[in-house]
Amino acid sequence: MTQMIDDRRARRAVFILVLAQALIGSQMPMIFTIGGLAGQSLASNACFATLPISMIVLGSMCTATPMSSIMQKFGRRVGFLLGALAGALGGAIGAYGLYLSSFPVFLLGSFITGIYMSAHGFYRFAAADSASESYRPKAISYVMAGGLAAALIGPQIVKVTADAMVVPFMGTYAAVIALNLIGSILFLFLDLPVPEAPRADAPPSRSRWELLTTPRIAVAVICGAVSYALMNLMMTSTPLAVVGCGFAKENAADVVSAHVLAMFAPSFFTGHLIARFGVEKIVAIGIAILAAAGVVALQGVTLGNFFVALVLLGIGWNFGFIGATAMLASAHEPHERGKMQGLNDLIVFGGVTVASLASGGLMNCSGGSPVEGWVAVNLAMAPFIVLAGGALIWLIMRPQPKPAE
Repeated sequence: MTQMIDDRRARRAVFILVLAQALIGSQMPMIFTIGGLAGQSLASNACFATLPISMIVLGSMCTATPMSSIMQKFGRRVGFLLGALAGALGGAIGAYGLYLSSFPVFLLGSFITGIYMSAHGFYRFAAADSASESYRPKAISYVMAGGLAAALIGPQIVKVTADAMVVPFMGTYAAVIALNLIGSILFLFLDLPVPEAPRADAPPSRSRWELLTTPRIAVAVICGAVSYALMNLMMTSTPLAVVGCGFAKENAADVVSAHVLAMFAPSFFTGHLIARFGVEKIVAIGIAILAAAGVVALQGVTLGNFFVALVLLGIGWNFGFIGATAMLASAHEPHERGKMQGLNDLIVFGGVTVASLASGGLMNCSGGSPVEGWVAVNLAMAPFIVLAGGALIWLIMRPQPKPAE
């Protein structure tokens, strides 16, 4: 009976988080769609055009740990409200940077937007807070599925707002401000428990090093970081590769759209697959599909190759990242979540930051043609696939501790 009550509470929280993912979360595809274009219009050197995107990821990386600590102490609601306010502030500063034609001000707005991105990353963990063990992977999966709606809503808002004001893209940033302020109302209805402080007789909380060296946690962090970083590495280079190989910008947009749909559409059943087959198997399948994406991309540069590779990349990310999140959520105590989840996202988004910066360098500076650059991007995936796959095999094959008699 207790489990039923907990899952009813969890289902209400999941419903609100899905709405937040779809509404407030739509700012991420909006900003990622226009961030490079706006940066190109402001930067004195076109090589820095994608720097606003990297600043968002850097802001998320830098604030993951303090954001997690705030949620641990004051609850998810406070953290998510702060994230939405930061999203509105970042949008306002970004719009002001466009108005001034100031690249540094625009980059500052991007960094502050990263605070929202950091809070956004904890939606998936919040879904698991009050869920039973059997419902937890489904809850995480459903919340991630809300990203599918965001991926569809965001680009449509860009089409309406990009040229709505005299200064290009200012209308989009005004829409970002509105989405954050309106969407933050959802969190007033979010009912999630603040973690109870451990009892006096409870075992002491593990240090960050002790947590990271716990085998299950270490493998979850590695697989989550590799899944997200490789997805970002390949996705960021895709538009450059598609256009560089002679196809139109519309073709590149279609390939990226197919990729984003593949990222989120499986979320409707990923949680059920985890519950049925086990999280290790689903993560392993995700890593294998990421490897298959690289193999397909290396077979040629036809439009078909790009489509198939990017669809596989999205599915592999979904299985690998959601599986790693579910693995991590079950590997630490409630009073340790603030410490561990913040550390996890620091590592994950640190990897994504490096991948986003490396992607352009590999694509543009590792060969004399777009084809050679694209090959370099996909070959760079191999050692990290081996790392994640090897870590997972080690976890599965290591001797399990015997239950206490």
